[in-house]
Amino acid sequence: MVRTGTLDVPEFSADWYQDIVDAAARSPQPVQWFAGHFTEGAIVLLGLLLLAAAVTRLGAGPRDRALALVAPIPVIIAYGCSEGLKTLVDEERPCRAAVHAIIAASCPPTGDWSFPSNHSTIAGALAVATLLLARRIGFVALPVAALAAFSRVFVGVHYPHDVVAGLLLGTGV
Repeated sequence: MVRTGTLDVPEFSADWYQDIVDAAARSPQPVQWFAGHFTEGAIVLLGLLLLAAAVTRLGAGPRDRALALVAPIPVIIAYGCSEGLKTLVDEERPCRAAVHAIIAASCPPTGDWSFPSNHSTIAGALAVATLLLARRIGFVALPVAALAAFSRVFVGVHYPHDVVAGLLLGTGV
């Protein structure tokens, strides 16, 4: 176990984190640049996919229109749950903890805890909401959400268990 904040980070997660960020540090600069921008842009892309899925439902009956209108609500609830968990767990981000790595993005400020990953939570919730509204668009959203989660580890701001927990939380809500 690696001690960070009030949580012991599983050693396998710290080891995987180190392996991933070492690979990121060895990757070409354009890959690092893309990953640094994709980690934020993926959420926008997933939001647009949800919007596109919702539009496909607006011309249908009242039930479909209602589903399209309420689809963003679970995403907001998932984000709220993620923020609540962060305040309970207080896991220090790996870019500030005992695990040293060269990262492709700057480390978020102290007090912006690591577990669970908000980006991954939102990505999972957006992908599942999109899938439930429009299956074809949802099958595009699911791998985008997985890549968004992975990118958070690649740029060095989350442990792997942070992003898996975030995806599961977002998907579950």
